[in-house]
Amino acid sequence: MKRRTFIQTAGGAALAGIAGTDCMTPGAIVGTDLNTLFASDRPDLLVLAKRVMEKCVLDKVRAPQPPLKRRWIAPGGPHYLGQWIWDTMFVVDLMSLMPEKRGLIREVFGNYRDFQERWNESAPKYARDMITVAIKTEPQPQREFSQIPILAWGLERVYQRNGDKELVRQCIGSLESWHDWYWRERDLHDNGLITVGAYTGILQHARWETFDYECNMDDLNLTMHPTRKRLEEGYWYGDICVPGNNAYLIMGERSLARLAQLVGDHEMAARRQKRIDKGVEGMRKHLWDEEAGTFLSVQRDTLEKIPVATIGSWIPLTAGVPTRAMAERMAQVLASPNWQTPLPIPTVDRMDPRWQPTAFWRGDVWPSPNYQIASGLAAYGHRELAAKIADKTVANALKHGLSEHYNSMTGEALGVPDYSMAATILTMMLDGLTRQHKVSLRT
Repeated sequence: MKRRTFIQTAGGAALAGIAGTDCMTPGAIVGTDLNTLFASDRPDLLVLAKRVMEKCVLDKVRAPQPPLKRRWIAPGGPHYLGQWIWDTMFVVDLMSLMPEKRGLIREVFGNYRDFQERWNESAPKYARDMITVAIKTEPQPQREFSQIPILAWGLERVYQRNGDKELVRQCIGSLESWHDWYWRERDLHDNGLITVGAYTGILQHARWETFDYECNMDDLNLTMHPTRKRLEEGYWYGDICVPGNNAYLIMGERSLARLAQLVGDHEMAARRQKRIDKGVEGMRKHLWDEEAGTFLSVQRDTLEKIPVATIGSWIPLTAGVPTRAMAERMAQVLASPNWQTPLPIPTVDRMDPRWQPTAFWRGDVWPSPNYQIASGLAAYGHRELAAKIADKTVANALKHGLSEHYNSMTGEALGVPDYSMAATILTMMLDGLTRQHKVSLRT
């Protein structure tokens, strides 16, 4: 590789974007009526739900544009030109409530498979089957690192909503290959802990593989592979293991195992269960910190803990990683003033000297982690705390609008308005995580 780009992209004229259309022929079914899709006794919540579907979901659909041969999902804003991993899954989750979008969702997932095939044409054997952080539109350069491994979770969510078993069959093989890439290229000591990295050797690219500006990665460095010494390889591997990505990979593995059972591939399900067991054991043994009451990052080679809790410290709840006793301790800490800012949950402990209420992943608040952490709390029985977080998130959106992220003290909107991941403000209500703000699907 010698720091070269596996796949070079260039040229390609942009095609016009589309918003919410499935390119149906005249006489076809018009589609789901957003005015009757949801039920609530509060008109303001119905207005909010409709705006989420219109602006955070349907407005993010784009026509094919090289190298994307199929329709794709844009996160939002003028600078995010491509189909990301993390953002897109929250969009297709809600899009799958609309039966006429089944074909579109298949195209969105097909883009990831297409990328894998293009990547594998040039990638060395050890790097094959990666899925990039974002399939960027031309003439932007191809990104040579991945992102939060949430695709299998998103696929399972879509299946749970629309029952598209054929979509599962189309995707499951490539997703297992991607998961295997993650373990092969990020679990460098075969101890169930993954790091971050980038084949470009650029430090910020490695950070972009997770919650990119988290304080726990301030001292991140890139190294050669610690055990695989090849002249053609570079400084591509992070020396810190963060709890967020570790938990997301376990969460994705759980979804992949269930989907494998669904399609009758019991051998795949057994393979994934072995990965789950090893990952959970590694996180509990090496990342859990009883005094901090949560999971902390560690140095990759020494397993020395990095004494700062960040938003990623709480994602293990979502993945079912903690024991019941650990989850109880986590709930106690998460309910403390360190984390219960006027708008929770800040992306770093409020007592950390680097905390700033508007700082990007360094004290601000994002709807999507709030949604997933609340889901994890509820799954462990801490429904009151989950509702407190979810209700405050929804109430803030009613006051300040839908946005990429927010000021953890004032609730003021930050970043891109109507950003795709703000869709989770509706999802947390549909999932029954709120108590004061109730929206459901109309039966």
